[in-house]
Amino acid sequence: MLKFLQIILSITVISLAGYGLITEDFKFQPYMMLLLGLTMFVMGLREFQKGKKAYGWLIIVVFLFILSVTIKSFLLN
Repeated sequence: MLKFLQIILSITVISLAGYGLITEDFKFQPYMMLLLGLTMFVMGLREFQKGKKAYGWLIIVVFLFILSVTIKSFLLN
């Protein structure tokens, strides 16, 4: 279940990033960052399930950083 969710989120992030690069229209960048953060969160949960707690915590910290940047970007717009 988590692997499927990670794949769907990753494809969506790559699609939004590609759209932004091709059209040079970055209005969807905050949404892309939010989905990237959710992807990192799912990756962290998968690492916890595998028993790799150190990597899991590292990825969760990265998720929290991306989430704070995303919230800040939503508030600035």
